[in-house]
Amino acid sequence: MPRPIARVLTLLELLQSGGIRTASELADRLDVDERTVRHYVGHLVDLDVPVESVRGRYGGYRLTRGFRMPPLMLSDDEALAVLLGLVAGQREGLTTTTTGTASETAAAKIRRVLPERLRLRLDAVLRSLAFTAPPGEAGAPEFAPETGVLLPVADAVNHHRPISIRYTNANGDRSERTLHPHGLVAHSGKWYVTAADLTTGEDRTFRLDRITDVRTLPGSFEPPADLDPAERVLTGLATAPYRHEVTLRIQATAEHIHTRLPPSVAIVEELPAPDSTDGWSSVELRVDRLDWLPAVLASLDRPFIIERPEELRGLVEALADRLTHSARRDPPPPE
Repeated sequence: MPRPIARVLTLLELLQSGGIRTASELADRLDVDERTVRHYVGHLVDLDVPVESVRGRYGGYRLTRGFRMPPLMLSDDEALAVLLGLVAGQREGLTTTTTGTASETAAAKIRRVLPERLRLRLDAVLRSLAFTAPPGEAGAPEFAPETGVLLPVADAVNHHRPISIRYTNANGDRSERTLHPHGLVAHSGKWYVTAADLTTGEDRTFRLDRITDVRTLPGSFEPPADLDPAERVLTGLATAPYRHEVTLRIQATAEHIHTRLPPSVAIVEELPAPDSTDGWSSVELRVDRLDWLPAVLASLDRPFIIERPEELRGLVEALADRLTHSARRDPPPPE
């Protein structure tokens, strides 16, 4: 009869905690009978795990003294994929149980048996990683960058070391840059590093999937105080150069506006409203296309004023005309 693998692994975990475990105790912990416990012990023995059977009044089962599980033989890519999967599951609430956060205990067990070199590098990734969305919302990365890029960048972030990279921008232009990396950020399925670009003398945001050939340089740097890498990524995306610059005033709070225009798209500043409890907000966007904005503005269901561009006024009026025409159409006569 096939044995449930999860319970066999749980039995091994109990025995690794040390001491002699009675058959009745193990049966209670595994929610099986004592006969099934004996079968599970036999399965571990078949896998060359040295389980001893101790006879007598206080007898039971224990692992042979001095036995330790060997290091978990995962490649850098495999270990990174497992730990990031646990982080993503925890953020989405997929690995939280009524008795605790399963992803945290699973990650701790994996880290415990990883070789120290790999464990330290993965810890650097987890310490330096930030998200632009709160847990339970979109924001966990859809893919992990190349470990040859992610691991040295994370190490440089943690130890404040400069790096040299080769970068390919959205237009396909390639360049070599020297960076002081400040933080790793996951946003909308992509990974970014915020950094001071010593090549241009500007603070920049770089996508990790466009980086190759990371080299750690000698020396160190002092990161800026009170730096928020996630906020910097959102601001950088919202202010990136695009075809159209849009300025609006909307009679709504920033929280309400961001339900349709997220911070990575729009910069919202609430304006003082001394004579009104329902104040206005200034909204700035940079977009390549305007055709999607009229429907979004209508979905906000709040008064708004278009300051620029003039082209947007015509698109809003055209949408209003289409909606009015559709609302006034009579239904077809019944057959």
